[in-house]
Amino acid sequence: MSTSAITPVPFGRRVKRFMADRPLVPLIILLVILVVILQILRPGIVNERWIANTIKFAIPLAILAGCQTMTMLTGGIDLSVGTVATMSAFIMATQIVNQDPAIAFLLAMMPAVLIGLVNGIGVGVFRVHPLIMTLGTSLIGTGCLQVYQRTVIASGAKIPDFLAWLGTGVTPIVGFAFPNALLLFVPLAALIVFTLARTGFGRLLYAVGDNERATRLSGVQYWQVITALYVTSSVLAGITGLLYIGLIKAPSLSLAEPLVLPSVAAAVIGGTSIFGGRGGYTGTIIGALILTVLTTLLTILQMPEGARRILFGLIVLFVTAAYLRIVEER
Repeated sequence: MSTSAITPVPFGRRVKRFMADRPLVPLIILLVILVVILQILRPGIVNERWIANTIKFAIPLAILAGCQTMTMLTGGIDLSVGTVATMSAFIMATQIVNQDPAIAFLLAMMPAVLIGLVNGIGVGVFRVHPLIMTLGTSLIGTGCLQVYQRTVIASGAKIPDFLAWLGTGVTPIVGFAFPNALLLFVPLAALIVFTLARTGFGRLLYAVGDNERATRLSGVQYWQVITALYVTSSVLAGITGLLYIGLIKAPSLSLAEPLVLPSVAAAVIGGTSIFGGRGGYTGTIIGALILTVLTTLLTILQMPEGARRILFGLIVLFVTAAYLRIVEER
């Protein structure tokens, strides 16, 4: 009786399979490597203060990347998040001068809801491609903000104290300075993770991205799912703008625009497929931390802003190409 020889699995393939089954592991390893390189290039930089500042700047990026994660799960994208965040921040800073904080907050969030609604209807009802739709509303929103600016030049702007406290403040706990922004981000991140993993709405996002036609045939109202998705994305972007202006403390007409491309890159690095149906928010958070540490590293290396954008674009292309290769091998 003959026995067939068992061919051993090559070590490289075992490692690749391990990484594919545990996608967070290589992300954490990459993050640690970047921190080590940073410490080697600038000894002593990695300390309690640096960690707190890194978390402060990573949180707004992580929230915007959450918007991209959810829209990308359906095969879409939201390029209007930067404009929405900027509008909410600028309106809040200018309305708080003469209005009650609650009224100023509602006025600041109104454009977010409106743009999200327009995006959702455009993509879900009229079938406009998400990239075109959100780019169009972004340009329209930027124009409206420029017109609005002329009406509030005389009144000036002010950063609310509670936003400055939330954006830049720290609270000592057990000897470590925890950024106050975590009070907003932790519940928000937990809500997003729970929504994607444990709710019907989250499962619908995956289903739409995996097979839209099958989802429609199963009786799902596609336009309702997409409209709710883009309204949620815009509301999160509006909240990000309020947090970010408390961190930057300088309202401008392009406040959050530089975060748009990094937010897409963070979602892609975190394992979310731009083709839909695959991904999660936990990886996106780590992706945002990686890009924030990478930005610090590039600053130390004195790399200009243009080169950073090129690098972020290359990261998106590289990760997308790697994903396509994995899909082909499967």
